[in-house]
Amino acid sequence: MNQQYVKEEHQIFRASLQKFLKQEAEPHFTTWESQKTIPRSFWKKLGEQGFLCPWSEEIYGGLEADFPYSVIINEELEKVGTGLGGIALHNDIVMPYISEYGTKQQKERWFPGAVSGELISAIAMTEPGAGSDLAGIRTTAVKNGDHYIVNGEKTFITNGIDADLIVVVCKTDPDANPVHKGISLLLVEAGTPGFIKGKQLNKVGQHSQATSELIFEDAKVPADHILGEKNKGFYYLMNKLQQERLIVAIQAITSAEKMLEMTMNYVKERKAFGKSISSFQNTQFKIAEMATEVEIGRTFVDQLIEKHMDRADVVTEVSMAKWWTTDLAKKVSVECMQLHGGYGYMEEYEIARRFRDTAVTSIYAGSNEIMKGIIAKNLNL
Repeated sequence: MNQQYVKEEHQIFRASLQKFLKQEAEPHFTTWESQKTIPRSFWKKLGEQGFLCPWSEEIYGGLEADFPYSVIINEELEKVGTGLGGIALHNDIVMPYISEYGTKQQKERWFPGAVSGELISAIAMTEPGAGSDLAGIRTTAVKNGDHYIVNGEKTFITNGIDADLIVVVCKTDPDANPVHKGISLLLVEAGTPGFIKGKQLNKVGQHSQATSELIFEDAKVPADHILGEKNKGFYYLMNKLQQERLIVAIQAITSAEKMLEMTMNYVKERKAFGKSISSFQNTQFKIAEMATEVEIGRTFVDQLIEKHMDRADVVTEVSMAKWWTTDLAKKVSVECMQLHGGYGYMEEYEIARRFRDTAVTSIYAGSNEIMKGIIAKNLNL
C-alpha cells in the first residue's frame, strides 16, 4: 500500500496508534462485541493519546493535524473491527459540523470534551419513515421564546445510547416549499427535558457499535443551540456528505484488505487431500480476482483522498467509491467465508464477524441505490 499523501510523521503516528490498539482494544474487542458497547474508559484513553478529532484547533486540545491522520485512524480502527465505527463517526462526521458551522461559544462548550473523550457525539438524521430521503423527515422544532420545542423520533442512530451531544436534523419551517428549505440542525444534549434515549437496537452485526432510537416529546432545547443558520440545515448536510461517504469507502476498502489478508493466511495453512488449499487452482483464481479488485478499489480511494485534501468537488466520484467499495467488501466477505469452509461459519473465526459487519455498509451513509442515482444525475442522465 503506497499512499502518496502519507509522510514520515504519519507513519510514526500509525505505528503509535497500532501499538495503542494492540494493547487497549484488540484484547478486549470480543468482550465489547458481546456486551454490545465500547466502554467510556476506552474513549478517554483515545483522547489522552490524541486519537480523537486530531484535526481540531489547538485551543480546544486538538493537534490541528491534516486529513491523513484521520485516514490512518479510520484504517486502524477498521482493522480491529467495524464495530469501532462510532469513533470514526464522532471524529470525522459529527464534530466537523460543529467545527465549520458552530459559534465560538458552541465550540468552547463542546470541543474540549470531544477531544478528551469526555463527550461522545452522534448525528440524528434517519427516522422510522425517512432514511435516505432527508427531505421527508417529520421531526419538528418550533421556536418558543428562547427555546425550540422539538417533537419526533429518530432511529438507527450510531452512538445514540452513549451520546452526550446529538446533531438533530429537524424541520423549523414545515411550510417551506420546497421542503428542504425548512430544515435546520439543532445541538441537543443528553438530559434535555423531553429528550429520551430509546432502546438499543439489536443489529445483525457491528455489535459493539451501540445503535439506538431517540425520542423527542416536547423537548426543550435552548435557541442558541441551533447550528449555523436557521433553515440552512439541508445545505450543511449536503456539504458534509462528501467526507462522510469517503470515510465509509476508506473503511470498506480497509475491511476488504483485512479479509483478504486473513484468508490468504488461512488457505496456506489449511490442508485438504494432502496439500494446502492455496495450491488448488480454484482457490488461486478466487484470491487473484479479489486481490485485483481490492487493489483497484484502494487506488481509486487513495486518489479521492488526495482530491478531497485539495478541497476538490468529488461528490460524483465519492458516490462511486461508496457504492463500489461497500459492494466489493460484501463480495469479499462471502468469497472469504467460502474459502474458510465450515470454519468460516464459526464465531471464533474473525471472517464470520466480518461477514455480519459488512452487510449494512451498502445501506448507511446513503444507500448504494441512492449513490447510483446521484451519479446518474451528475452525468446529466
